[in-house]
Amino acid sequence: MNNQHAGQAIVDSLALHGVERVFVVPGESYLAVLDGLYESPIEAVVCRHEGGAAYMAEAHGKFAGKPGVAMVTRGPGAANAFVALHTAWQDAVPLVLFVGLVPVADRMRESFQEFDPYAWFGTQCKRVMVLDEAERASEVVAEAFFAAGSGRPGPVVVGLPEDVITRTVSSALYPPLPVSEGALSPEDLEAVRAVLGEARRPLLFVGGQRWTPEAVTGLTRFAEQNGIPVVQDWRAADRVPFDSPVNCGPLGYGRTDASLAMFEEADVLLAVGALPTDVTTDGFTARQGHDRINILVNIDTGLRGRSGAVTRHLIASPVAFAEAVADLQLGREQSWDVWRAGGRAAQQALSTVPAPEALPPTCPGTVHMGAVMGELVKRLPDDAVFTFGAGNHCVWAQRYLPTRTFPSQLSTRNGSMGYSVPAAVAASLANPERLCVVVSGDGDFLMNGQEIATAVQYGAAMLILVMDNGRYGTICLHQEAQFPGRASGTRLANPDFAALCRAYGGHGETLVANEEAAGAIERALRAVTERRLPALIHAVTDPRHDLP
Repeated sequence: MNNQHAGQAIVDSLALHGVERVFVVPGESYLAVLDGLYESPIEAVVCRHEGGAAYMAEAHGKFAGKPGVAMVTRGPGAANAFVALHTAWQDAVPLVLFVGLVPVADRMRESFQEFDPYAWFGTQCKRVMVLDEAERASEVVAEAFFAAGSGRPGPVVVGLPEDVITRTVSSALYPPLPVSEGALSPEDLEAVRAVLGEARRPLLFVGGQRWTPEAVTGLTRFAEQNGIPVVQDWRAADRVPFDSPVNCGPLGYGRTDASLAMFEEADVLLAVGALPTDVTTDGFTARQGHDRINILVNIDTGLRGRSGAVTRHLIASPVAFAEAVADLQLGREQSWDVWRAGGRAAQQALSTVPAPEALPPTCPGTVHMGAVMGELVKRLPDDAVFTFGAGNHCVWAQRYLPTRTFPSQLSTRNGSMGYSVPAAVAASLANPERLCVVVSGDGDFLMNGQEIATAVQYGAAMLILVMDNGRYGTICLHQEAQFPGRASGTRLANPDFAALCRAYGGHGETLVANEEAAGAIERALRAVTERRLPALIHAVTDPRHDLP
């Protein structure tokens, strides 16, 4: 590399790290990087809002297991992207956000769109880096990717002063830094064998990041061969297949009473990737005794977010753990049959869509989401990908959509809305052969639904279900619990979502009766699979039946 500007060095370094696409909202503060993308093999996906672009990068990090990349401008652009940083921080997702900055000479002068990246992002990122020396451009990229992906993954912000990235550099590209998976020592493996060998009610608790399809397969085989029941972390339902005989359901919001009871009653908890955090412990109330046997397999040396006792901490990723236990036979599978059976039966009951005749009646001009889910589930391929954001609509997706392949569930653990459509754009571009299904609420959809325009522009096909109950449903439930009959600040007046999708160039239909669901889903799926379009089904629902 000779006589190129630092912006080109950044792009070349991204290519060296295997980056295939970046999600951008352009700005004059990083023109040199945009220039570097001009003839690059890296696809620049131009988005309609910085929040959408950064959500796409976060979703790519979940879907691919490698840092997603977003690029935004200074000030307002950086502020809009902050929501995805918080999501990546709480979900432990690798993300690198490049932010254009004011010229070095303009710092500390209240110049146009100036802000302090360290002050803004320092508490919600693994690292905040500012490129002040052009010759270190490639090195900074390598450091950012290493920080984002190593240990407990998370977001990294790289600030790019607009004058620095225009300077000529001649240094060679800095090679990628290897990320360790950790390992189980012979002593660690023997400790796992010994404690499980004596257990009466063992339980695997799985979730978090740093998984691969191979790790999921290995962990599932270990659990099934030994008959150990598995509960999965909130919004991590694809770590053990939906139909596995050891799958006893999720913890967190929307869980069964049986899964929480197993979590509490297990005499040995073996957590792989997951940690007993706020949501999974019902607000730091479940499994809090210091006499509990909890073995935590986690690559994070700090165990950030965990609660309760820690009997042993094995510093390993799910990949390393699955490899270590591949041949571990305990010979006790039958002794745990009864313990496992109750949780499995509860999960099967939870995930079975009610028959149409069992659904309660709804107001005229509305459809029951159970009817929509029933018609959708019977038409899904085994490798479908599901995305959803935050709200009551998520419970329908969590409960009924079958996660049979990893990765197949992309959502947020920080309750952040507006995620569903951008996440589907990222997943569809990363693997266009897989059907992408979005489940969104009316509130969630309108926070980033404009990214359907991005989907159309780049050929990202998806089926979008919008559950329109005319309100922020989750908050209404809280209001009814605390201030009955006094709903305030939660009502919504919605547009015709189907017409909106058609205006963007997609396919749109409106559902107002249960008997319409089958035909609408058939037509929408044809638009997605045959015409490669986003297809939206606007389901007008009865607020009395927000939840299954």
